[in-house]
Amino acid sequence: MGHGFGGCLQSFTILLLALSMPCSHSLRIKNRIKTNSAVFLSPKFELGPGSVENKYYHDIDFPIGHIALKRLDAEVVDEAGSPIPLHETYLHHWVVERYRIRKDVLDVEHDATQKLNQSNFMFVRNNGVCQGNYLGQYYGLGSETRKTATFIPDPYGIETGNPAEIPDGFEERWMLNVHAIDTRGAVDRLGCTECKCDLYNVTKDEFGHPLSPDYTGGLYCCYDQTQCKVKEGFQSARRSLYLRYTVEWADWSDFFLPVQIYIFDVTDTWTGLNSAEHHCKIEYEVAESCKTTTGVMSNECIDTRRNKARIPAGGYVVYGVAHQHTGGIGSTLYGEDGRVICSSIPIYGKGEEAGNEEGYIVGMTTCYPQPGSVKILDGETLILESNYSSSQPHTGVMGLFYILVAEKLPNPTVSMHSPL
Repeated sequence: MGHGFGGCLQSFTILLLALSMPCSHSLRIKNRIKTNSAVFLSPKFELGPGSVENKYYHDIDFPIGHIALKRLDAEVVDEAGSPIPLHETYLHHWVVERYRIRKDVLDVEHDATQKLNQSNFMFVRNNGVCQGNYLGQYYGLGSETRKTATFIPDPYGIETGNPAEIPDGFEERWMLNVHAIDTRGAVDRLGCTECKCDLYNVTKDEFGHPLSPDYTGGLYCCYDQTQCKVKEGFQSARRSLYLRYTVEWADWSDFFLPVQIYIFDVTDTWTGLNSAEHHCKIEYEVAESCKTTTGVMSNECIDTRRNKARIPAGGYVVYGVAHQHTGGIGSTLYGEDGRVICSSIPIYGKGEEAGNEEGYIVGMTTCYPQPGSVKILDGETLILESNYSSSQPHTGVMGLFYILVAEKLPNPTVSMHSPL
């Protein structure tokens, strides 16, 4: 069963997609290095109607050594390996984070990050500007995971496991966070996926702190082991699920050029006027501004958020993609002079099967610029714009933008081939 957004958003999405085409051609450099690929499963988690999984799994199965990460795809599957559709188990997000831990220290419990002795443990976050460990992941997607490209074209790669960067006595490991919501039999399926507090009967966060009266929905209301309201009398069995993730990588060599990962958040409160500190709030609400009766989007039914962020070190954009929730109609990252760096548009499903669920965002368009065609200057102030339909209210939405930036260009003798 869909959320009813597909027809309403179609015309506006087509317009944004047409405007974004110069930046969103999926050209990629031909592979010159043999890669390895492996499929892994997360630890098992169990969900019943209305229940929530939001755990952190440390020391997950992941390629080790000095490598270049090239791709990471993921989806929720059952014990038979069958993909689970979003209208049964909504994948709010999954993220993969890198960390280092002292070799003689036992790894932490899956949900006990806060108990770590910091002298034995250190996150290795990306190059993004958000405070602390906020949005520090190397990879992460949500409902769009099945139809969003994550491949990094040659000769680029995310460099990990460099022994010269790992302190003596430490080793590098990886952590996975899976946030999934079982919406079978839900009274309000969209409300459950948007974590509306009244549907979860939640007034305090997971640490027991009272929520603000004006906080009506979001991550603070759908934490691990909460329960969304289901229809009276509805029954269905609990089932065992996994996040199945596929990693592609190659041994690091002089062939590769490293990329830096930047994640920007439209809720970042940084203004550049008084402080260099960023405060990313991660989520926000969209208020209803009008009703559509024709199924065609109008300018009055669009909620637009814009903010600025200064990138510490520039370079050449290799890849770009946005992250939005249901109701999203596209996001664009602009340079300081107003040029488009990348536009990313949601792909809404049109059916029932996994990967094409009607009313859900099942993919985001990506940018693979021609090498050298999109450059960001050191210290340049970027502008992020996130657009949502405001024909109905939404809670807990996100407006993130993820880009990979390389300091150097590839050798001009490296050839190109046709779009993905």
